[in-house]
Amino acid sequence: MKINFPNQPLNINSNSINGRAKSEGVSFTDFLNNAVSDVNKLQLESEKLNEAFAMGRNDNIHQVMIAAEKADLALQFTVQIRNKILEAYQEIMRMPV
Repeated sequence: MKINFPNQPLNINSNSINGRAKSEGVSFTDFLNNAVSDVNKLQLESEKLNEAFAMGRNDNIHQVMIAAEKADLALQFTVQIRNKILEAYQEIMRMPV
């Protein structure tokens, strides 16, 4: 599984406009969208290879299984990241103001 990280580090300035911090480079939202898009591509590739194997157009079961495992691991990793983000959000919401 290949994880693509942005070329530039995520820089966050302490300057704020309207209560929102400026960021240079890739935003966190864009980073997450790209990561989910990559997981989706792996899922679609796995599905395409499974379909080709079922129809007899592809006889390389190793390639099919590797693609399926890559897609499965990427999805599991994404779900765990989502869980950690939700836990962090819930912890922040429990903090007294």
